[in-house]
Amino acid sequence: MTSVLFVCLGNICRSPLAEGALRAAAERAGLDIVVDSAGTGDWHVGAPPDRRAQAAARRHGVDISGLRARQVRPEDFRRFDHVLALDDQNLRDLMAIAPADGTAEVRLLMDYVPGREGSSVADPYFGTDRDFDTTWAEVRAAADALVGRLGRRFPKSAGTM
Repeated sequence: MTSVLFVCLGNICRSPLAEGALRAAAERAGLDIVVDSAGTGDWHVGAPPDRRAQAAARRHGVDISGLRARQVRPEDFRRFDHVLALDDQNLRDLMAIAPADGTAEVRLLMDYVPGREGSSVADPYFGTDRDFDTTWAEVRAAADALVGRLGRRFPKSAGTM
């Protein structure tokens, strides 16, 4: 089973939105994917997603209220197949902390969206509800593209729903 970890700075806005978007996209596609999110920083460990992130996801039928922030750990680079940063700075931070024996592919999430390769997901933290909707649209597009790619690599097996 494929596993994906989304990483932003505090794990209360972008990465939980990406986690929720990928869970929903995988469910729609009938794919079994392990999905989690984390932050490079430790400021919000144990906190739920920002209320505005929860509201943006809820407007699209996705509940992320049960998620809790955590900090990325060295074992994440061995546990997950894909560790996907939401921006350049977090990608650099991940590359700096990745253990030598890490097996995960580490890259930007938006690299999966044609025409958006190398770009960051907008950080809505200091913005408005509209900014959270923009972030949702970006992570939703990336989740759909990621599911499309993973679905081609790992098609549903007979008897799997």
